Amino acid sequence: MFDAAQLLRAVLFGGGLCVIAQILIDKTKLTPARILVLYVIVGVLLGAVGLYEPFAKFAGAGATVPLTGFGYNISKGIREAVDKDGIVGILSGSLTAAAVGTSAALLFGYLAALIFRGNRRG
Repeated sequence: MFDAAQLLRAVLFGGGLCVIAQILIDKTKLTPARILVLYVIVGVLLGAVGLYEPFAKFAGAGATVPLTGFGYNISKGIREAVDKDGIVGILSGSLTAAAVGTSAALLFGYLAALIFRGNRRG
């Protein structure tokens, strides 16, 4: 069922993350790539200490789809793997949790490279 309040929260939270990133691009010397990595790290750290989950429940896709949500997913996967497998879970949890997203990114990136021809200077 359509939930307008949930949609509004997702748009506001996800849009807020975009606004923060744009401010960082405009006002600092951080490159977009470094900001993306920073967002993943922030998601991992906030997920590890349990602060990101309330945001994810409140904002829905506005919190789980951006890169901070990817970082949160990694920390959640590590936590679950450590609970299940012990210390070995530190190494395997992030890979298991991020496998689908990483595989999709690789597949669609490859397909885009096949379909669209870049500017090749040689």
